[in-house]
Amino acid sequence: MNKFKKSIIASLDKVLAGKTGIPVLEKPPDPTMGDYAFPCFSLAKHLKKNPAQIAKDLAGQIKPDQYISNIKAIGPYVNFFVNKEELAKDILSEIYQKKGKYGSGKRKKGIVMIESPGPNTNKPLHLGHVRNMVLGNSLVNIYKFLGNKSIRVDILNNRGVHICKSMLAYEKFGNSKRPDKKTDHFVGEFYVKYAKELPDHPEFEDKIQEMLRKWESGDLEVRQLWSKMNDWAVKGIMQTYDRYGVAMDKPYFESDHYMKGKEIVKNGLERGIFEKDENDNIVANLSKHGLGKKVVLRADGTSIYITQDLVLAKIRYGDYKMDKMIYIVGNEHIHHFKVLFKIFEILKYPFAKDCYHLAYGMIYLPEGKMKSREGKVVDADNLADNIHEMAKKEIKKRYKELSTSEIDKRAEEIGMGAIKFFILKYDPMKDFIFNPKESLSFEGETGPYVQYTHARASSILRKHKKQVVKNVDFSLLRTEEERAILGLLEQFPSLIEKSAENYKPSLIANYLIDLSQKFNEYYHKHQVIQEDKELEKARILLVCCVKQVLKIGLELLGIEALEVM
Repeated sequence: MNKFKKSIIASLDKVLAGKTGIPVLEKPPDPTMGDYAFPCFSLAKHLKKNPAQIAKDLAGQIKPDQYISNIKAIGPYVNFFVNKEELAKDILSEIYQKKGKYGSGKRKKGIVMIESPGPNTNKPLHLGHVRNMVLGNSLVNIYKFLGNKSIRVDILNNRGVHICKSMLAYEKFGNSKRPDKKTDHFVGEFYVKYAKELPDHPEFEDKIQEMLRKWESGDLEVRQLWSKMNDWAVKGIMQTYDRYGVAMDKPYFESDHYMKGKEIVKNGLERGIFEKDENDNIVANLSKHGLGKKVVLRADGTSIYITQDLVLAKIRYGDYKMDKMIYIVGNEHIHHFKVLFKIFEILKYPFAKDCYHLAYGMIYLPEGKMKSREGKVVDADNLADNIHEMAKKEIKKRYKELSTSEIDKRAEEIGMGAIKFFILKYDPMKDFIFNPKESLSFEGETGPYVQYTHARASSILRKHKKQVVKNVDFSLLRTEEERAILGLLEQFPSLIEKSAENYKPSLIANYLIDLSQKFNEYYHKHQVIQEDKELEKARILLVCCVKQVLKIGLELLGIEALEVM
């Protein structure tokens, strides 16, 4: 808690004399209404007065001090205006001293495990996986920044009916061909081939079930085919992970533990936790919890997703003893995770109450929904390649003197930043349309716009040349634009906390847009480097702090903060 809030709370406590708990302060929606506000609704019953009258009485009893310049009753709120000179001194000094640590390490330490993105090894990653990956990257960064130990894990779903589809198509149509392109794309072509051939070969449905049974029984020929195609798929997926900045602490493979999941289910059946349905499937009957019945093991003994989920959580807890487990999975699986977490409780897993499903919405193309079976997807590699080329063209227009290698380097940083930021600026639960051209714009609510703002601040500091700012007269920072920037800088630490608590990197992304807009408005209206050296020094410190916060924010989102654009 900063000194301004402490001063306000202390003043309120003194006047209220124990009539309430610790006063809860809010941020007014409009800066002209003050910096903090105390709502008086909760006092109405106790004091038997109208909240607006209570606010008026309190405002008359609290006096300005070193930190609070004015107190005003506005409706049922007591609004507090902080001393702007003290605010500037407090915030800018803290950012300048802490540098990249501003806002960090304030949460209680604990192990947060994040599962992302959990692909199937039968096709390359697509735009939906990209949303999953960048959400995972940013949450790992945010929790780590706040002092938690962040563990990034994966589940590679490398067995099952969906895998057998690409295997069967390769067996029928592949002619023992070796990959002639990125290996996961090669495997994915056969997944699409299966879907195209199925209408003419309805017998394929039975064949993939037979192939799965053979795989689970250890059939040598099926296992050899699976091993070859699995290696191809995983190799390609890992290359995509690397490009998108996914650093995995530990990948888990479904094929390694699915049998143990069966044991948990069978044991639960013996104990009466599970039961058999009319088709001889083993089910969890969660009707009394409003969740219906869920098959946890098929009648033919083959596993499904939830079978392996039951054992994988136990294995991970044994490996890491995590304090929180976050599953990043699309919102079409909300019911699955409600069921899974309820079964965790019934099985009395020690971590059952510490699991969270971060459900995210669909990404649509301008022409509609992606369909991987039909090959109508924006895959992650092609997306990155296309935006890289678009970024190169834009850079060449702006900077004709750059070397080819520098253009490529900068295009990758800007292009990947554009993808990540465009996705992360949306609330995870919201659907949206991904527009590659819009994402790369240097104007508007985009990653390149924030990167460009950081580069602009860097350019100002390079022109100033002096590396150390001392003896600043903070009273000189008194324009409306400067005060607006100071207010945003003050909010940054609490915003990171809020982002972690609500699992929403979108809060940070939208904050960076606001800060960039405010800074660019300021830059166009006020001269930083100028003849008045005392004013210049104060403004340089402000620029330095804006740059630092933009850098921290971008890095939390997994995006490069560029010195030049």
